[in-house]
Amino acid sequence: MHSLTGKLFTEVEADVLREIICNRRDVRGNRFLDRPLEEVVVRQLLDAALHAPSVGFSQPWEFVLIRDAEIKRQVKDSYTEENQKALSFFGEEKQAVYARLKLEGIVEAPLNIAVFYKPSGKPVLGQTSMEEVGLYSVVCAVQNMWLMARALNIGIGWVSILDPDKVKQILKAPLENKLVAYLCVGYTDGFYLKPELELLEWEKRKAAEAAVIYERYVISP
Repeated sequence: MHSLTGKLFTEVEADVLREIICNRRDVRGNRFLDRPLEEVVVRQLLDAALHAPSVGFSQPWEFVLIRDAEIKRQVKDSYTEENQKALSFFGEEKQAVYARLKLEGIVEAPLNIAVFYKPSGKPVLGQTSMEEVGLYSVVCAVQNMWLMARALNIGIGWVSILDPDKVKQILKAPLENKLVAYLCVGYTDGFYLKPELELLEWEKRKAAEAAVIYERYVISP
């Protein structure tokens, strides 16, 4: 048996983690600074991602680091096309707000990271009943990276208004890979006290009472 000698954390350290979690923000292109990320910082972000939990210790992630301006431009073209389509999904009032939003920083951010799920090709412990948990493992890696970035006062923006197949083609990704996240990463001129969409009243923060259910769902008559 292995001994249980893993690190125990103090209340002060737990408070710091809570502060990082509560102050994590999605950073847009108008917030990024024209300052390259040091390689040691990039390695810290990737190291955080590589220590994420994964079902069956499968570690089904791959990270494509993108600094090339032409590749960024091609990805931005996909965003522009998809963003125009997205506008029609919202009512007239929200369309006006949507049109003013800066929802990406593909060109402005010094570093883009495309995060892929790579299927194992063999049975994965814990994934035999719910295949999708492999994807969730990759999302855990993204969250780890995001929290580490915030601890380092670095901004990350997750761009989801993209055609994943076009991005795969641009990056020449293997056919079996699935794009999970496209991240814009870089130093920023600051962080909002609250998420930008909350400040703009696009949506309100959900209260715990609306999200937490005890024991089982109750069906209303």
